[in-house]
Amino acid sequence: MILPDATALILLIPVLAAIVLALLRDYRISARLNVLATFLTLLAALSLLLHQPQAGTYVVVDDLNVVFVVLNNFVGFTTSLFSASYIAHELETGRLTPVHLRFYHAMYQVLLFAMNLALLANNIGLIWVAIELATLTTVLMVGIYRTHEAIEAAWKYFILGSVGIALALFGTILVYMAARPVVGEGFDGMIWTVLIAHAPAFDPAMLNLAFIFLLLGYGTKVGLVPLHAWLPDAHAEGPTPISAVLSGLLLNVALYAVLRFKLLLAANEAAIAPGPLLVTLGLISILFAGFMLYRRRDMKRMFAYSSIEHMGIMAFAFGMGGPIANFAGLLHMTMHSLTKSAIFFAVGHVAQVKGTQTMSEIGGLTKSHPWLGWGLVLGVLAIVGLPPFGVFMSEFLVISSTFSRRPELALLLVAGLLIALGALLLRLHGLAFGEVKGETGEVKASYWPLAVHLALILLAGIYLPGPLVAWFQHVARMLG
Repeated sequence: MILPDATALILLIPVLAAIVLALLRDYRISARLNVLATFLTLLAALSLLLHQPQAGTYVVVDDLNVVFVVLNNFVGFTTSLFSASYIAHELETGRLTPVHLRFYHAMYQVLLFAMNLALLANNIGLIWVAIELATLTTVLMVGIYRTHEAIEAAWKYFILGSVGIALALFGTILVYMAARPVVGEGFDGMIWTVLIAHAPAFDPAMLNLAFIFLLLGYGTKVGLVPLHAWLPDAHAEGPTPISAVLSGLLLNVALYAVLRFKLLLAANEAAIAPGPLLVTLGLISILFAGFMLYRRRDMKRMFAYSSIEHMGIMAFAFGMGGPIANFAGLLHMTMHSLTKSAIFFAVGHVAQVKGTQTMSEIGGLTKSHPWLGWGLVLGVLAIVGLPPFGVFMSEFLVISSTFSRRPELALLLVAGLLIALGALLLRLHGLAFGEVKGETGEVKASYWPLAVHLALILLAGIYLPGPLVAWFQHVARMLG
């Protein structure tokens, strides 16, 4: 059997749902089916926590990708709940037509399928294909409003994403070339479980060159500076649910691909250490994004730069390596996905209520729209790393582990975090407090996704269950 049962469901449910959603004309039914499909996929993903099927030719399940798969499908489900109310408003205001909605829901499921396939693939070529499919899908969704700005953002994403994926393809070919003298011609040179078992015998020079191309290629998808230029535009011009998925999920999928190949280098003693490259790109991303936050005027564009900062923190943590830093990187990835998607849930409805994303035209949200205002306040306080939220714990672990090894790097990291904190709190004050600005109408909003995400990141900052800690510790040891 090529696909074990649970992984078959994780991949097949989105495909079947996409086909049905492309044919449905009734918005209410399609929105509910979209939620149902993501919920069923989440249940299948959760079953992997109880039983990990044996690796097949095309699919592998291990402790590393289970973390990503479960997180991917949980945020995919909650975002589909938020999307139902968000997209209904877009239909009522005429920004999207029924035909657009059929396309949107079908592409949402295709995107989830592509991300799940990338995470589960046991073939490095299949990982590349899946991430390319996810890129093309999000390009189409970013441009769905068909405005000049949306088309420009989608085109920029397509061009830069294509350059990145081409570099990743060349890196993938180089890995195959390094494996061929050891494992022979054919499929075995592409299968991850075979590659990691024979990695110590690979030509280290070929592996080094391959990793450079893979880091640049997949790093473009991660949004690391200087490969980030597509990300702010894509967030600002696309539908807000797609912004939530981009920041909360797709960036993680690209980072997962980098980590897979980092393991390959770590298994070969003669290969270069990938850590310094990740640390350098991570620090540059943190500092650059921190300063750029002060210059933003658009809400969604500002939080896009915040995502660049936090992907930099993850790259820095995984680059430092070791049990504590890797644990912190995994925890930060989880907390950022939950927090940033929650922020976009609030921002999306705020933009609909006010009719604008320009921050100078928005104010006093805690007075005019208390649920949205205070939800945004809590989300921003969490994302800047203030206690008692989960991001504080992950950032504290990254900083403390770095101080014990490289104090000078820790100082740069702390400086970047403080710069970003100042910018976001400055903008938050104008958005949430003071004089009420802009429209004061209401939209039909579902606050449950926002509330659930905020509750989870608050609980994670106070208490992490023992099994979750043990699981993350095990994966941290795997990452070296």
